[in-house]
Amino acid sequence: MKSPMPLLLVTVFLNIAGFSLILPLLPFYGTLFGASSFGVACLFAAYSLGNVFGEIFWGRRSDVMGRRPILIFTTGCAALTYVAFAFAPNLALAIAIRILSGFFSGTFGVVQGAIADITAPEVRAKNMGYFGASFNLGFAAGPAIGGLLADPSLGAAGFRLPILAAAALAAGASLWSLLVLPETRHEQSGLRPPPSYSEALRYVGSNPMLLRLLLIAFGGIAAFGSMEAIFGLWTSANFNWTTREVGLTFLCVGGAGLLVQVFCIGPLVRRFGEARTIVGGLFVLIVAVALPPVIRTPVASVLLMSLLMVGHSLAFPNAGALVSRTTPRDRQGSVMGLNMASNAVSRIVAPPFFGWLFGVHHDAPYFACAVLVVLMVPLALQEVQDDDGGEISSVVTADRNLQTLVDLIQTTYGVSYSFAYVSPTNNTFGGQPNANIRNAFLYQSEFIALNGVSLLNDPNPGESDLFTGNDFASSRQPLIGNF
Repeated sequence: MKSPMPLLLVTVFLNIAGFSLILPLLPFYGTLFGASSFGVACLFAAYSLGNVFGEIFWGRRSDVMGRRPILIFTTGCAALTYVAFAFAPNLALAIAIRILSGFFSGTFGVVQGAIADITAPEVRAKNMGYFGASFNLGFAAGPAIGGLLADPSLGAAGFRLPILAAAALAAGASLWSLLVLPETRHEQSGLRPPPSYSEALRYVGSNPMLLRLLLIAFGGIAAFGSMEAIFGLWTSANFNWTTREVGLTFLCVGGAGLLVQVFCIGPLVRRFGEARTIVGGLFVLIVAVALPPVIRTPVASVLLMSLLMVGHSLAFPNAGALVSRTTPRDRQGSVMGLNMASNAVSRIVAPPFFGWLFGVHHDAPYFACAVLVVLMVPLALQEVQDDDGGEISSVVTADRNLQTLVDLIQTTYGVSYSFAYVSPTNNTFGGQPNANIRNAFLYQSEFIALNGVSLLNDPNPGESDLFTGNDFASSRQPLIGNF
């Protein structure tokens, strides 16, 4: 086989199918221990607590030891934790086992690092889309199996068969990695010391684009993870649903995500780019979390939960692709691990809070999640301002900010651009007081030449005076470039 990519995707599928198989069971399994809505949400969050440490630890170790041995060991240990969870005697021990299960399952940063090992930057978004498709296929199959195998009428015994099936899937992932999956990292494996735990954090903190991407993912994953935790409780309260209906809904959810990953991500990224696709996904998420309490029917709940996965699938694989493309090869495991760990942190803090909100009012988590995602949209949007931003001053030049932009494009995409603009008159024009917002041309000077730039309707082209009519009053005046 020319590429180990298909083998990696099988590993992802088996891992996610085992993880997601348990999801529709948790609201009902938790009630056997007398758990409140907050306690049920803690069962979801406990897994993510283990994930935080797992993603950082295993991602770091995979940069040194290689991806394959880490995947063999962790998936095997995850299988044992599922067996223990099937026989948990009380809520406290069940939560502790979920933490341990999350730690050994915290290897998606390792898989994404393996994908980066074998993928050229220009096709990384496509392969991350395949990763998302495999994720969603597992996410569709797992809950359907769990919902159909569970029998809540038998009490705790009615949940053991599906949980043991999750253990079998994790064990299958371990055997697959052992017998079939090749190593993807060959460059100086084991020869350099492991990166420090703070290295990825410092690197992300020094890169504004990475920092914003991680913040966007944090808020979006918090919303998605909270809806996962609340959905079973909300539909049980509104429609008297059980594990069967919830499991079949998650089958539709995973199927919707799979369709988006296979048929939509590639064309959308080619047409609009990753950044705009992320913004579109955030708007889809807002609609999906705001409408269920408004419409409140079983069919609408299934459709909107599936739409939630559509928005998730549009936004976050592209965010992961941008994170990967902005990260040097020797830091892929640690930075992608930090990315996954930040996602896990959001799944720790958000579900218990929204579980508590559910106890206050059943519809409150949906409206609160809508507000959370709305707050993420400005982080995904970018405008170029003058060099002192929104400050009220005499500064109207934007050379420093535009240079920062073209430097970031060069670092991320390996493409060099030049820029050109016309400075406006202070506090007269620019779309914001003190002429802060800037129109500009970015162009590749190695292919085309710019002979001059002027403002539209400017009576003196090439000079920085302003058109004095009302056509563009209080707005950004368009530029004309002679290329």
